[in-house]
Amino acid sequence: MENLPTQFLVCSFFILLALHSFSVRSQEIEDESEFDYGVNSTKGPVRWGEIHAEWGACSNGTMQSPIDMSNERVDIVSHLGRLKKSYKPSNATLRNRGHDMMLRWEDEAGAIEINGTEYVLHQCHWHSPSEHTINGRRYDLELHMVHESADGKVAVIGIIYKIGRPDSFLSLLMDHLEAITDITDGERAVGVIDPRYIKFGSRKYYRYIGSLTIPPCTENVVWSIVRKVRTVTREQVRFLRVAVHDESDSNARPLQSINKRSIQLYRPDDKVEN
Repeated sequence: MENLPTQFLVCSFFILLALHSFSVRSQEIEDESEFDYGVNSTKGPVRWGEIHAEWGACSNGTMQSPIDMSNERVDIVSHLGRLKKSYKPSNATLRNRGHDMMLRWEDEAGAIEINGTEYVLHQCHWHSPSEHTINGRRYDLELHMVHESADGKVAVIGIIYKIGRPDSFLSLLMDHLEAITDITDGERAVGVIDPRYIKFGSRKYYRYIGSLTIPPCTENVVWSIVRKVRTVTREQVRFLRVAVHDESDSNARPLQSINKRSIQLYRPDDKVEN
């Protein structure tokens, strides 16, 4: 009986470790050195599922992202409701992950609510060109805001950009991006960043169930892609790519099969835009 407390603690430790591992696996991996975006590379997108057993969904998954959202396969609905955002300022770190630049919030930065579930904002990162396409068109940049619920489910908000006027959120980060260009695998504390500065510009959004777009390509991710295509300058896109020390001119995963998935476009009944 004297050993019971020790046995209980050991058992509790392994249970907590398993729960933590589940949550971590649901998120994008931090070290991207094991894969790349080369079309003919042994570590390219068509090979991701062969690199590690736990990356199998990249090859065998049936709900993979990104996808094309064309008019003929989209159902227009009004019942999904607005994206309920409750973001707030928090300290953040800009990190070069090897194939993209990621802004990670270190403290509580708020959340979004989808179907009654709260998803806490953890980080955002950029892909160029865009990963998702609209009516077959690929745009110049795509921002992903990655959120996670208390039970490890993932929701991603995607915002697509074309070349035009500067993006105000990226303008806040330009000096930090420039400072990190000469630091391989570098990190830079950027102070307090308010995610509310990331402008959606529209209440309309596409909704479908997909996956992470980098290994381990975890499925059952709730995707919300803002319908409005916003603008960014060529210089801002260039800085995002120059700051990353790789040999790719793209970090966008190829389009994946729809596999009869439902794609909905939320349009408010009042048709009033923010």
